[in-house]
Amino acid sequence: MAGNTYGKLFRLTTFGESHGIAIGATIDGCPAGLEIDESLITLDMQRRKPGQSKITTQRKEEDEVQILSGIFEGKTTGTPIHLLIKNKDQRSRDYSHIKDKYRPSHADFTYDAKYGHRDYRGGGRSSARETAARVAAGAIAKMLLRTTGMQIQAYVCQVGDIQLDIAPNLLDLSKIESNIIRCPDSDTAEKMINLVEKVRKSGDTIGGVISCLVQGCPPGLGEPVFDKLHADLGKAMLSINAVKGFEIGSGFSASRMLGSEHNDAFYREGGQIKTKTNYSGGIQGGLSNGMDIHFKVGFKPVATIVHAQASVDRSGEETKVEGKGRHDPCVLPRAVPIVEAMAALTLADHYLRNRSSRIK
Repeated sequence: MAGNTYGKLFRLTTFGESHGIAIGATIDGCPAGLEIDESLITLDMQRRKPGQSKITTQRKEEDEVQILSGIFEGKTTGTPIHLLIKNKDQRSRDYSHIKDKYRPSHADFTYDAKYGHRDYRGGGRSSARETAARVAAGAIAKMLLRTTGMQIQAYVCQVGDIQLDIAPNLLDLSKIESNIIRCPDSDTAEKMINLVEKVRKSGDTIGGVISCLVQGCPPGLGEPVFDKLHADLGKAMLSINAVKGFEIGSGFSASRMLGSEHNDAFYREGGQIKTKTNYSGGIQGGLSNGMDIHFKVGFKPVATIVHAQASVDRSGEETKVEGKGRHDPCVLPRAVPIVEAMAALTLADHYLRNRSSRIK
């Protein structure tokens, strides 16, 4: 299986399956001398882990991260960093009923079509369990970015038809962790939680949108042609399970605007060049322009529902599939740190690439 590595200079490779012994990650290219605060890794893992609230899957995984190499006396050595996360609460028997059946909107059929063999226990490598390794690695990428003044914060801005229509710069982002849905506006959060609860009790699932804000990014990150910064951010987000959409800055609303409305006018403030508006979302010509980077990520409803659905088995015979086991009614609260992690991995890679782009 190819495609398990992301990044060019700051490279992440993940491994393992949902119901295997462990999952994990190897980071290669992290500069030596970076101070590592393991409590920050633990914090992000706690934000992603299952069983954290009444609106998430009740699978119980502590998601403790073992650092096997690459760090000595609290600092990176420049060698590969190996992170291991053991699986402890697998219930493979919950998936025996779909051993030879294809679940609608899962990767069952496509994995069989490509490989001729699949791990049906929780989806194997296609499971969102794999993203725990990304979050562990992303925490280290965040530590690298913090040395440059960059900060990444994501939050839930929509569940179903309930939207938070407040610009990120007008929100108190310190309130993201104040509720179980991870929406910084308490009134909207309460409505979102009630909706997810209603959907959960009906045996169904629901999707929504996560917004992400990157502050302190210097101008010039990105590569202007095929590796545009927003293109790599888009790829990073679309690689997350259940993601169906990505838009940056004005996104699709730009198609309804005039150039005179959409253009971000420049001005000088002190020693910095800024823009009066930020429809570009902090990226122009594929390169960061020094303004806040803002993008949104759309998630579909979780595909496993507790209702009988029409499908076929491996022989092509018609059958019924009904969801069993422990699943999220809405993936959004646990996906917030995943979005942050993939943004951090992308920006860390481009930060290192940018350091070698010219002679100073």
